[in-house]
Amino acid sequence: MKSYFPAPKEDLQSTAKEGYYCFRLYIAGTNLKSILALKTIKYICETYLKGNYNLEVIDVYQQPELTEGQKIVAVPTLIRILPLPLQRIIGDLSQTDKILMALNLSF
Repeated sequence: MKSYFPAPKEDLQSTAKEGYYCFRLYIAGTNLKSILALKTIKYICETYLKGNYNLEVIDVYQQPELTEGQKIVAVPTLIRILPLPLQRIIGDLSQTDKILMALNLSF
């Protein structure tokens, strides 16, 4: 299967060492869980990462080809691409404190 995650480049890895985060959020349309997940992740990024992030949102209904090879078994799914290692959070993404703890973001 084809993977849509490019291998991290050296310059991205060095940026990651400086506190840069890259996320991919998979959602399913505009259902309540997807809306809450997007709202919560945007809040976390803007509040705690202050511009040092990239967030790509993929709607599995509109872009199903982007899920190929990514092992998306449920939505919403948040994947932290950078800093390495990759990390996945699957399911309820509406609770800020639990997401911060899962991503090991303590401020």
